[in-house]
Amino acid sequence: MKEFDINSLDDVIHGRIRLGIMAFLVGAETTDFSALKTHLGATDGNLSVHLRKLEEADYVKVEKSFRNRKPLTTITLTTTGRQAFVRYLDSIGKLIS
Repeated sequence: MKEFDINSLDDVIHGRIRLGIMAFLVGAETTDFSALKTHLGATDGNLSVHLRKLEEADYVKVEKSFRNRKPLTTITLTTTGRQAFVRYLDSIGKLIS
């Protein structure tokens, strides 16, 4: 049996909230902060911290703007993020097979 290297799991993605963000964005590509917060059941502060970590890894792009004079934060999955998520899923697949 082939040995699994647990170190192949991407620590940036592996956290529960960050995994949820990535999984949501794979289907949505782009979302706003409020929708993501609601979908994940996260607090503003908690979600912000996790988004910053993903942004620092270039997995997501976070853009701040205004819509009808209200702040709007948009989160988009990057190509790097999509590739990292595919590698992550491949690593998980090897773990369970």
